Amino acid sequence: MLLAAGRGQRMRPLTDHTPKPLLPVHGKPLIVWHLEALAAAGVQVVVINTAWLEEQIPAALGDGSRWGLHIHYSLEGRDHGGALETAGGIRKALPLLGDCFWLVSGDIYAPEFRFDASAARDFAASDALAHLWLVPNPPYHPAGDFGMAANGLGLDGPGPDGQRWTYSNLALVRRALCADLPLGHKAALGPLLFDGMRQQRIRVSRYDGPWHNVGTPEQLQELGSTCVEGQMPETMVLRNS
Repeated sequence: MLLAAGRGQRMRPLTDHTPKPLLPVHGKPLIVWHLEALAAAGVQVVVINTAWLEEQIPAALGDGSRWGLHIHYSLEGRDHGGALETAGGIRKALPLLGDCFWLVSGDIYAPEFRFDASAARDFAASDALAHLWLVPNPPYHPAGDFGMAANGLGLDGPGPDGQRWTYSNLALVRRALCADLPLGHKAALGPLLFDGMRQQRIRVSRYDGPWHNVGTPEQLQELGSTCVEGQMPETMVLRNS
């Protein structure tokens, strides 16, 4: 599942006209980097949730056949009037998802992350509710999110190293994590993860590859985007074939 429903408020004015996951980095939209990596890993079905300017995303990406994928869309704007936040969006999309699935934010840039099939198989064979990849804390988030125990479990406080690490928005998730939420209600993912950590059912790994949470126009520009004044260059817009 690729998360693409948010408003991208800090990315304005660019996101006044273009959904954040469609903003280009190094010649292609952020979300396409994930689609290509998922296809290369053998994933066949992708679910994308939408809300803000949601008609643009299916128009740009189509049915996924150009990448050898089958893309389904969970239309939160059409059905609920706006984004349902991460957990609420997962809950709405559950009929389109299997028991275990990759979960990725469409607005991060992690060009070397590999959606490892063996990691997915190991996760499916476990009783974990989620497996999160954590990264060193960026300057704008120095306090981090979760600790890492020596046995690979996630912690709702600092780990043995005295640190919390930042959630990369790359994860494997089991549908049971969000299945009990009411359909169509906004719900954040964080409280469910903290609760799962207290149950010792959230696993974590450290990821040290290139990673950026692309939150502002300045961060986008640093990554080499050619997007200016809120418009995505025509050469960057993907059209249905």
